[in-house]
Amino acid sequence: MDTFEAIRKRRSIRSFTGDPVPKEDLKKIVDAGRLAPSGNNKQPWHFIVVTDKGLIQKLSVAAEWSAQASAMIAVVMDTVSKYWLEDGSAAVENMLLAATALGYGTCWLEGNALPHEDSIKAWLKIPEDLRLLTLIPVGVPVNWPESKGKKTLAEVMHWETF
Repeated sequence: MDTFEAIRKRRSIRSFTGDPVPKEDLKKIVDAGRLAPSGNNKQPWHFIVVTDKGLIQKLSVAAEWSAQASAMIAVVMDTVSKYWLEDGSAAVENMLLAATALGYGTCWLEGNALPHEDSIKAWLKIPEDLRLLTLIPVGVPVNWPESKGKKTLAEVMHWETF
């Protein structure tokens, strides 16, 4: 699947079959995150791949439905970097697109994960000075939802000035 097809196909998937995601595919997904651009090339990220069902069940405190995922990727950031939030967001988007290109569904759980950051950090043994940016459930989707519709390019693109 080419890049533009993956961009068009990517959706937030919240229903998984439970089929396993091969370790090699999880490595490819995380590698896509690792290759994201970062401010001053600081690369302030760490990625924790969780495939243990018991631990995935605990992490689903962020979203009950995510317990169906075959894997969960925790994106952990070093806030010493001035651009840690932007850098982590670029890494997450790369991983979401890579997973889509490989045929897997994902969803970005930032808003749901952050209220549980302390518990998640304890379960994953994340050092106290690092931040949890998000959790990304990964799995084989039950189906690919249709697009809910995006604004047209004409509605959002401006030439030279607003």
